[in-house]
Amino acid sequence: MLLVKFNLTYYLVSENVWPEGTEVISKLTLNYSIDMMIGELYVITFVTAIKITMDWLKEHKRLTDLEKLQLETELLFLRSQISPHFFFNTLNNIYALSLENSSKTPKIIIKLSELMRYLLYETKKKKQSLEKEIICIQNYLDLERIRFDEKLEVNMTISGDIKNKKIAPILLLSFIENAFKHGANKNIGKIRINIDFNIIENFLYFRIANPIPTETKYEQQLNKSSGIGLQNVKKRLALGYKIDEYNLDIKTIDSLFIVELKIKV
Repeated sequence: MLLVKFNLTYYLVSENVWPEGTEVISKLTLNYSIDMMIGELYVITFVTAIKITMDWLKEHKRLTDLEKLQLETELLFLRSQISPHFFFNTLNNIYALSLENSSKTPKIIIKLSELMRYLLYETKKKKQSLEKEIICIQNYLDLERIRFDEKLEVNMTISGDIKNKKIAPILLLSFIENAFKHGANKNIGKIRINIDFNIIENFLYFRIANPIPTETKYEQQLNKSSGIGLQNVKKRLALGYKIDEYNLDIKTIDSLFIVELKIKV
C-alpha cells in the first residue's frame, strides 16, 4: 500500500509526495514510510472496528432470535403437556361413572367438550383474558361438582376488576387440578376447597387451599413437588414472566395444602 500510494502520488499528482511533511521528498524515506503506515493503520483499525461491531450485532441478533424461538417452543411444549394430563384424568372419571351407569355421565361429557374447545382454540396466545380463564375454571369446577356431588364444597370468591386483565393460559387451572388430584380424590368424607381471586391494580393475588389426605407418604410427595401440573407451572412462570412479575408460595398449614400466587395481569 505504501509503494502504491507513493507511485500514484508521484506520477499522477505531484513530485512532492509529502507536502504536509517536514521536508520535500521525491523518493521513499524512513520518516515518510512511518508516517504513511501510521495513517493507514488508523484507517484499517477504524474499518476493522466497524466490521467487528456489525458482525457482533448480527450474531447477537441471531442468538436473541434463537433464544426467543426456543423459549416459545418450550412454553408451547409445556402447554401441550398440561392439556393431555387434564384430559386423561377427566376421561378416567367418565369411564368410572360409565361403569356405574351414572346419570351424571352425559353432563360431564358436555362440560368436558366445552373445556376441550377452550383448551384447543383459546390457548394459543401467550396471554389470555383473565375472564375467560375464570370461566374455564368454573366449568372445571362444575364438572367436579357433578362427579363428587354433595361430598364436595367449593368456595370461590372474586374481588377487584377482572376486565382487561391478561394471564398465561391454563396457568391457574393447574393449581385447581392439583387440589382435586391430591386433595379431593384422596380424602374420605366432606371435602372443602377454597379459591380466592383478588385483583389489586395490575396484580392478581390467587389463593387455593385444599385438605391434605391422611396418607403417610403424602408429605414426601409434596416435598418433591410431585405431579406434572406443579412442575410445569413453575417452569412456565420462570420462562414467561420476569422475576419481579410473580411470586409463588406453596406451603402446608394445619392439614391444608395452600398455594398462593401473586402475578402481574
